[in-house]
Amino acid sequence: MGDLVIDEELVRSLLRAQQPELADRDLMAVPGGGNNRIWRLGEDLAVRLPRTDRAARLVEQEHRWVPELAPHLPIPVPVPVHLGAPSDRFDRPWIVTTWIEGEPGDQRPITNGPAAAASLAAFMRALHREAPKDAPFNRGRSVPLVEFADYFTRCLQVVTAPDAAARAREVWEQAVTAPPWPAAPSWIHADLHPSNIVVAEGTLAGVLDFGELCAGDPATDLASAWMLLPQAALTECIEAYGNADEAMIHRARGWAVMRSVAFIAIGLAGERGESWGMPTWKRVGEAALDRALADQKFR
Repeated sequence: MGDLVIDEELVRSLLRAQQPELADRDLMAVPGGGNNRIWRLGEDLAVRLPRTDRAARLVEQEHRWVPELAPHLPIPVPVPVHLGAPSDRFDRPWIVTTWIEGEPGDQRPITNGPAAAASLAAFMRALHREAPKDAPFNRGRSVPLVEFADYFTRCLQVVTAPDAAARAREVWEQAVTAPPWPAAPSWIHADLHPSNIVVAEGTLAGVLDFGELCAGDPATDLASAWMLLPQAALTECIEAYGNADEAMIHRARGWAVMRSVAFIAIGLAGERGESWGMPTWKRVGEAALDRALADQKFR
């Protein structure tokens, strides 16, 4: 499918074949989207067509689990309404979900820190319930942070300031030596970063892309406090979350540092014009890294 053009004609043909009642709605291509091409469908729906086989598997996973979880979550998420079957026109599954109004967090940063801190904490509290035995295992999210040591070392090369690199290494060591999550694995979103949230009126208005949803350590999601929030709102978020001991905070901060340097690397690739790069991520990663490296006490 490398040469397939995902355009309006293709999207409409898929809808006509499988969801004809939606086929005549307005269609508007949505900029961005790494693993999927996204189209807004009318006012309240979205169509996502995966670009890779892995993305297609994640679409199926979302369709399986998000309808069960969404009613328990306190902020909007894209709820699947139709899973498209592979066909001669498009040989992967695709999905129609509800649309969340707002702008991506990598393009419109959060400015209302207190409101966003409360919303993010409430979202994580609601999601972080014990996962069922058949919950997905994600080899890139469900495992201890120490397993990413080589990856972290490679990404850290983008931090050229010696003091910042040394501080990042210190935070990392505190994270990988902290006691592990002592309870059963919980549900985690596992991909809570600025491109996967929606911002409206300065605050968190929705959480997107549950493709990486899995069972794991809730500290993996708590890292989003450093990735998403202004510095002054970090303490509010972690205190509102209410279940973060010192070990969890260390692990979460380690995840945040690793994601920050990865974002910088991906942003630099985008600036070089490489196909896998995302230019907007460099600024996001640098801001998140500054927050993660800052001295801050949490009660």
